[in-house]
Amino acid sequence: LCCFQLYGYCYQDSNDIPDTLTTITELGSPLEMIQLLQTSWEDRFRICLSLVRLLHYLAHSPLGSVTLLDFRPRQFVIVDGELKVTDLDDASVEESSCTSNSDCFMEFPARNFTLPCSVEGRCQSMNEKRNLYNAYRFFFTYLLPHSAPSSLRPLLDKIVNATGNHNKHSDANKVMPQYQGFYYFNQVTVICTEYLALELSPSPSVNSEFTQKCVKSANTQYRRVPEAFIPDENYRCWPSYHHKGCLLSVFDVNEAIEICDSYSQCKAFVLTNQTTWTGRQLVFFKMASNHIVPDPDKITYVKVTD
Repeated sequence: LCCFQLYGYCYQDSNDIPDTLTTITELGSPLEMIQLLQTSWEDRFRICLSLVRLLHYLAHSPLGSVTLLDFRPRQFVIVDGELKVTDLDDASVEESSCTSNSDCFMEFPARNFTLPCSVEGRCQSMNEKRNLYNAYRFFFTYLLPHSAPSSLRPLLDKIVNATGNHNKHSDANKVMPQYQGFYYFNQVTVICTEYLALELSPSPSVNSEFTQKCVKSANTQYRRVPEAFIPDENYRCWPSYHHKGCLLSVFDVNEAIEICDSYSQCKAFVLTNQTTWTGRQLVFFKMASNHIVPDPDKITYVKVTD
């Protein structure tokens, strides 16, 4: 869930290379923050959600509360869209000893914190708080606010600040449900915000208390062409899942129509059978429909003009 999967290892002791341990792990992509900022907000939210699950695991591991002393992006990789830690050399399960609260002082470049000293002579939750604040300053402040849906920003600010403020409400138990407690569907013309209760299971369940169903009828008419695809006629848009075209995720056909209506160059769109990690369907938006080819896995919608 949180760390690199170990497939095997080999211990070698020879005259040339003494005491050598070789490990075989799953393949991951290095975490490049600049590249992540160019991805969709949906994908960046998934990474942050996996990081929150990691924080929760570290706070309640079988060894006790574990802190990552070198909590920087270079210690993580992306595996199938999920964030995983690769280097555990600097992990520690020792909570700092103390005789007074002044011994539980945590210093960071931007902020400092003083935690309470317990009756057992240990700084309370120092490992957990250190992980939380490092996640806040290295990941959440960069990946979440950038290009976030405007309708979610008030709630998003509240959640991000919860990881940066070390008070009685900021711990992994309380932060994780906040991240798992919302998700969005972004309509270009009418923003419909749907808050989903994302469980740890693969399939999210809908929280009816926060779910809003918003459907806007479009005046523009589209002709449906089943089992058809437009191979060319691409234009670029942002954010797009394809660097040479306009490939976006939609909730349904109505949202695809609204997106196409919002782009002056859009004259058609193609529904694919591919989905994002939340189940949203990927759609190609096209600037013309002059060349349509058969494709059993796609459905094309062409704008009807007078």
